[in-house]
Amino acid sequence: MLNDLLNHPPATHDLRPEKPELCPGALEAVLGGAAGVVARRWRSRLGPLNRILPMVERHAATLGQKSDPELKREASLLRLELRRQGFTDALVGRAFALVREVSGRTLGKRHYNVQLLGGFALLKGMVAEMETGEGKTLAATLAAATAALAGVPVHVLTVNDYLTGRDAGEMGPVYRALGLSVGCVVHEVPVESRRRQYLSDITYCTNKEVVFDYLRDRLTLKATGTGALRLQVEHLYRTAPCGDALLLRGLHYAIADEADSLLIDEARTPLVISGSGLHREDVEVLRGVLEFARTLAEGGEFTVHPTTREVHITPAGERKLHLLELPPGTRGTAALRKGELVRRAIAALHRYQPDREYLVRNGKVHIIDTHTGRVMPDRSWDQGLQQLIEIKEGCEVSSQQETVARMSFQSFFRRYLHLAGMTGTAGEVVGELWSVYRLPVVRLPTRCPSRRTLLPDRIFYDREQRDRFLLDRVAELRRGGRPVLIGTASVAASEGVSRVLGGEGIPHAVLNAKNDAEEAAIVARAGESCAITVATNMAGRGTDIKLAAGVAEVGGLHVILTELHDAARVDRQLRGRCARQGDPGSCQTLTVLDDSVLVKAGGTASLLLRLLPAGTGLWELVAGRVLLRMQKETERLHQRLRRELLHRDVQTRGLLSLLQEQ
Repeated sequence: MLNDLLNHPPATHDLRPEKPELCPGALEAVLGGAAGVVARRWRSRLGPLNRILPMVERHAATLGQKSDPELKREASLLRLELRRQGFTDALVGRAFALVREVSGRTLGKRHYNVQLLGGFALLKGMVAEMETGEGKTLAATLAAATAALAGVPVHVLTVNDYLTGRDAGEMGPVYRALGLSVGCVVHEVPVESRRRQYLSDITYCTNKEVVFDYLRDRLTLKATGTGALRLQVEHLYRTAPCGDALLLRGLHYAIADEADSLLIDEARTPLVISGSGLHREDVEVLRGVLEFARTLAEGGEFTVHPTTREVHITPAGERKLHLLELPPGTRGTAALRKGELVRRAIAALHRYQPDREYLVRNGKVHIIDTHTGRVMPDRSWDQGLQQLIEIKEGCEVSSQQETVARMSFQSFFRRYLHLAGMTGTAGEVVGELWSVYRLPVVRLPTRCPSRRTLLPDRIFYDREQRDRFLLDRVAELRRGGRPVLIGTASVAASEGVSRVLGGEGIPHAVLNAKNDAEEAAIVARAGESCAITVATNMAGRGTDIKLAAGVAEVGGLHVILTELHDAARVDRQLRGRCARQGDPGSCQTLTVLDDSVLVKAGGTASLLLRLLPAGTGLWELVAGRVLLRMQKETERLHQRLRRELLHRDVQTRGLLSLLQEQ
């Protein structure tokens, strides 16, 4: 509970408090896993949260009669009482009532009961599982404002710059009306301005930016040899040589929006700060390795595992490696064997494809986040992979940099003194959220009964059949005046669907990483009558497609998934774009045999489906079962990779202090 931050400050009394990293032993790991199973039962336990509702209503009438200046004075009085008494239910109810009243006046939005429950769950250190469209962004203002009034610095974390800037801008008037300051940290904010943003009572920031800023602070402390005691002395006498250079003031309280994305999906990839440049001779070495990799035959001299995507060089390929000669003393090859360089070159050629894992824009290679479909600016692969792909695409080769600091998202988020989250899709990862972060999940009811219609999934033998069905379905929906959102898993797939629609003269908009700057405008039109929108996963999280006048009367938005994602949660997010807040809507999934999820099954499953007579009920039944099984296997694989990454983190001394590449 947040009371611990008020009544029991960190034992180190550091000016930048955070939770120390624990290295769990085998017994704790077993108990944590067992507790994760038990934690699933909490999802339906609303009883402890319901008590906040009458406490909020108790103050509604009185606050409704006060003027705006009187509400601001009420906030000032509440500050003092929260700091003296802590987060008692009575004071929390009063604070929630105040935030709701201010929100109604500044935004024209008063929190519904389900949002009050969600805010209370966040304050209690839980993950609030709220259906998409139930107003999680507004619910977060309750917990964030209450904690900030008590003097607890708050970070509201989102998955990308667009949502961060949008939420900070839209919710800012509520906080400022309460006398609270609001900061916003996105990629474009200069480093010298970030400290001021983090000094705000409430700071909206992306998960990647806050981790990088944390690592930069650790580098600063390491470079100056500054410890906690010295920081306090420098702060008292205002002579800090590096204190003003530090960006964060500790990890107090974080609210993770789209918690499953931030805490689970992102957890497989560590974040790295690098330095040092690539020598010209290294570029020539990588160019030679890439040309050699082009001569290797897939299947005979190397294989790519269909599920893990790991590259394996066969004995025939190993024998051919002797033909590759590298200059003696080549920089970097002392630590990387020749075979490892070749495996990376093979991966660059066969695993990483344009408009899927990366985008070539203005002569540069930009990584695409496969979970969100967005470009990740100024991010690069390490160990020469970035440079190999740049050579492959004929781009200017960037500097290969050596790792000076790295940290996994799991290790970072475990250091917050108080962590909470909200998402519409936590059910599948309840156990992992508890075992890794000790976060219980509570499922909240919808404000209105759901009117979402789930149409039967359709599975097709090939893309031509799928596309014919898609065109017929889109034409039928357009005739009825309904808008359609067509979801794809990659930029390449979205452009493929766009070509199919364009070939029939069907007007449509495309939303992917290539035109992410137009996201707000495209989403704003996606709910209009007869609008057809083709989108990657960018439209799956945090976006609210509002229905235009008359659209609800003809059935609302229809969502079509043209392929499955590695995680069923992402598919649920995209389906959740329709039928929000009691509106009508429908969705359907269309998949084909070469769906990426099925391809990862390997030859056996695909061969079985091709042997059965296509188009029969038995064929669709077997295909559906295989697809779901492979999706679950992929989810289990990713969970194992996350567990292994965390295990390496906690078993390595001083990981959170900074990892130096040997």
